[in-house]
Amino acid sequence: MRAPESIIKRPLLTEKGTALKETGGRPDDVDPDQVAPQLLFEVARDANKVEIRSAVQALFKVTVTGVRTLVVRGKEKRVGRFAGRRPSWKKAFVTLKPGDNIEFFEGV
Repeated sequence: MRAPESIIKRPLLTEKGTALKETGGRPDDVDPDQVAPQLLFEVARDANKVEIRSAVQALFKVTVTGVRTLVVRGKEKRVGRFAGRRPSWKKAFVTLKPGDNIEFFEGV
């Protein structure tokens, strides 16, 4: 296994991520104590779900119940007549056990 720091690149702090942390992707009428928060991370392109789960559990000392991943494709960008491409990257949606949280995300 690789080091957890090489798998998790950075947390993603977005409006969608904040909503998922608070509601867990469920409707608003669900009991807040039963909500399983979901967090977003940018992860290494070659990391799989098992590696992401173990890295989050090792770094933040929480229980992970699920991991979903997707690859965000890089966009074509232009500066004048020169065309370039932004790199593709991988995003992970990590679901925690109800009641668990990560202090880093609490201030957001």
